[in-house]
Amino acid sequence: MSGDPPCRALRWDKLHEVIEAINTTGYGLTLGLQSRIDTVRDYVEKHARVGNFYVNRNQIGAVVESQPFGGEGLSGTGPKAGGPHYVARFATERVTCIDTTAAGGNATLMAAIDG
Repeated sequence: MSGDPPCRALRWDKLHEVIEAINTTGYGLTLGLQSRIDTVRDYVEKHARVGNFYVNRNQIGAVVESQPFGGEGLSGTGPKAGGPHYVARFATERVTCIDTTAAGGNATLMAAIDG
């Protein structure tokens, strides 16, 4: 489909070049790494600009409200889906205050309606 972010599987010799290539795409939704070397994981985690970084596991199936899901750069639009600020992203807070006494209304009558 057009508009989909790139998906790549790479075998690398120079890790810093791979991370640089990933970062220059402008996309940063998800990055998966298969490695048992902690220093490799630490380097990628520190330098890759992605919203989700999975190590030695499946990259599909983030659990809503448990594993927030969202990206950086062209893959990111704000709070991660399922994160604590996700729903607020779709809301617009608006307040309306009406002083009924200023318009000649009887505030006592308005209070009587409630109870």
